[in-house]
Amino acid sequence: MSKRTRVGVLTHGSLAQGVEMKLTPSRSVETVRAGTFVVVEGETVDFFSLITDLRIDAANEGILLHPPGEDEELLRQVLQGSGTYATVSLRPQLMVTQGIGDAAPSPVKTIPAHFSAVGEATDDDVARVFGSEAAEGGDRFFFVGTPLGMDSPVCLDLARFVERSNAVFGKTGTGKSFLTRLLLAGTISTNRAVSLVFDMHGEYGYAVRQEAADGEGSFVPGLKDLFPTRVQLFTLDPESARRRNQSADVELHVYADQIEPEDVLPLRETLNLNATATESTYSLKKQYGKNWLTRLLQAQPSELEEMAEVTGAHSGSLSALRRKLDRLDGYAFFHTEASAGKRDAVEELFESLDQGKSVVLQFGRYRSLLVYLLVANVITRRLRERYEKKMERYEASKDEADKPRQLLVTIEEAHNFLGPETARETPFGKIAREMRKFFVSLLIVDQRPSGIDEEVLSQIGTKLVAQLNDEKDIAAALVGTPGATGLRQILASLDSKQQALLLGHAVPMPITIRTRDYAQDLFDDVKARLGGPVGATPEALQAEMGSLF
Repeated sequence: MSKRTRVGVLTHGSLAQGVEMKLTPSRSVETVRAGTFVVVEGETVDFFSLITDLRIDAANEGILLHPPGEDEELLRQVLQGSGTYATVSLRPQLMVTQGIGDAAPSPVKTIPAHFSAVGEATDDDVARVFGSEAAEGGDRFFFVGTPLGMDSPVCLDLARFVERSNAVFGKTGTGKSFLTRLLLAGTISTNRAVSLVFDMHGEYGYAVRQEAADGEGSFVPGLKDLFPTRVQLFTLDPESARRRNQSADVELHVYADQIEPEDVLPLRETLNLNATATESTYSLKKQYGKNWLTRLLQAQPSELEEMAEVTGAHSGSLSALRRKLDRLDGYAFFHTEASAGKRDAVEELFESLDQGKSVVLQFGRYRSLLVYLLVANVITRRLRERYEKKMERYEASKDEADKPRQLLVTIEEAHNFLGPETARETPFGKIAREMRKFFVSLLIVDQRPSGIDEEVLSQIGTKLVAQLNDEKDIAAALVGTPGATGLRQILASLDSKQQALLLGHAVPMPITIRTRDYAQDLFDDVKARLGGPVGATPEALQAEMGSLF
């Protein structure tokens, strides 16, 4: 194993609160960063640890009362490391017995002895903890970034990643969509899961502009560009796609008789409706069956009183509900006529997923929260019902051919679906809480984790957390995480671009990483995994997009 560069020696600590080391005098405290991966070399055990905090100390108060003057450089150097020193807080995350080359790291159940040496982690240490893309047949581990100050690849265990719901958190401008696209590229290229992406802002299908540090930026491939045969593009707005010289595989339409009351309930806050108005949808459904919404939208004001009497609903509530939902009638993708005999694009979407093709649903110009919530709820409700039936069939037959294909559903602005008041009412809330056993999980993308129900947060398996400034958001991002106190400081110290804290079910320990560039080396990696060419080069995409704008 590579010899580790020594950075300090252990002086204090406990199993519950973590340990402390005295920084080597020759090492400037200004070169040490919170979130750095280090190894404490105990007597018989190595402890893989994270730096969580730093402070400067003095051996006695007299030094601080009479500090060296500006011209007393020699005295300053004499005191450095003896009279004054830096203390670094460490949080051991994993331990492994020394001298056993193939021993797997295990959770920490003890602490190292006094004066144990602390060294910088080596490439071998990173590979031992986080695996290698070449291991397990090449389709299990996926390179997502490098530890701070290192070039060693940190890999995500995709088999464990797709087992549970996951999240990408970060404030606006931290590159959440590029991090999400990186994760989706890994799951699609390895066939670990098919994905359904609700693409509200048109950032996942075709080429998008990626900002550079100099403010210039360039266009980089979307998922359809990278995986032309593995990704299907559905759209609510084919005209928008044509204006961008893009082609959609399927144009999606939604019919009023396909919408259920539970699809409308989560819209209460968005539409500014009271509980009585939204709950009246159940009375309408009971009276008019699947045509309840059509009858409501087509009713004249004078007919609402009669509907209220027939259904037992409040006429004012029905009037408010109709007024708020009436805007749907102005959207080209929405129809009040019967869906019978019409092309069912939602069913085609499910068939694409069954065939192992991931689906990106673009909303085009229909980017209002009303449309996003309604369409996503309609599709996901039917999807949940479909997968529950698949699981029933699989449990009855016990035939591997009937085993549902693992599905990862990606949603942006997730707090609108999974807030404390709506999480129990939406199909997304049920997926987060219960659908793991049905082979369905979520990939939540949000800048406000504090707006998500705490029970849902506790169900998240793996998190990739970019910079967050709000204390409530930082606390929410770490719900259910052991040792969260030390990790809060790491989150607070992240750069705004290309740094994230990776933690949870798909990695053995939390680690701060410089995220992998969504650039040519990734595209080449995808090409190698697929055994064929990437759909388009960045240069070709740049030229194509330049001609359009």
